[in-house]
Amino acid sequence: MRQSRLVLAICMSVAALTPVAAHADAAANKKLVLAAMTMLFQQHKVDQAIDAYFDKNYIQHNPLAATGADAVRAFFKQFYAGNPSANIEIAHVLADGDLVAVHYRSRFKPEDRGFAVVDIFRVANGKIAEHWDVAQPVPEKSANSNGMF
Repeated sequence: MRQSRLVLAICMSVAALTPVAAHADAAANKKLVLAAMTMLFQQHKVDQAIDAYFDKNYIQHNPLAATGADAVRAFFKQFYAGNPSANIEIAHVLADGDLVAVHYRSRFKPEDRGFAVVDIFRVANGKIAEHWDVAQPVPEKSANSNGMF
């Protein structure tokens, strides 16, 4: 009887700690993704961002982009060469365990209306391991006054 109480107490302790651990992981993953996005999309430090934050076997789900960290590196080096003032404005960040979603406005030039984008990243072993995204142009006129951000 005493042993079953001990087992029950241990199980209850583990269960009580699990949400805290999951929250800590989500918070750490959110911080990692924001640091990566700041370095890559705002500071344009392509090599540093890829080396610090992306898994070398990074999996890409955007059908217009190649998979792998080296493909990300090559794409953004070429992109920023032609779009040196490209930037993003982050509106929302959500984290759930190993997944982090970032909603932002992306502009190639400051005067552009830009795109509304949601990137979803999966983090594994302290690196961005996988990516999905959706994007749509910010229209000149909207059917509502709610805004996209």
